[in-house]
Amino acid sequence: MEQLKLSIKRIAAKTDYTIGHLYVNGKLFCDTLENTDRGLDQKMPLEELQKRKVYGKTAIPTGTYRVTMNRKSPKFSKIDYYRDFCGGYMPRLLQVPGFEGVLIHRGNREEATEGCLLVGDNTSKGGLSNSKVRWEGLMEKYLIPAKENNIPITIEVYSNDSSKN
Repeated sequence: MEQLKLSIKRIAAKTDYTIGHLYVNGKLFCDTLENTDRGLDQKMPLEELQKRKVYGKTAIPTGTYRVTMNRKSPKFSKIDYYRDFCGGYMPRLLQVPGFEGVLIHRGNREEATEGCLLVGDNTSKGGLSNSKVRWEGLMEKYLIPAKENNIPITIEVYSNDSSKN
């Protein structure tokens, strides 16, 4: 594998949350939960992004980002589960305009996102189940091996009406 390609196709933008599908190298892996999609795009001027963004309640801009596994999360590295499972090294999106510290992690409700991407199965309105299982699977099968083998990781985030899959 030359590169690990993740993509999130946003399929349901609701008032308080956004549901998507996470693909790994083009194959559906699980569902995602994000904050409200406010129509932000990576190519927008930063001033426009900042006008539309509501801190902790806005989905990241659509676009393509590099993902690193080489930065320890100050927040998650203090939690025993994450420290024991991955040393606190979390998948982090790089250079997301207007956002800092965007991670892929587990969680079940929109309140847990704070701008991050949650993974699981969308089995209830606005929520995820099996988040721990899906996150551990993503980490063990794809992200940790990519890190160990120095394989570049990218993620593309796009809306249902704009682009691929």
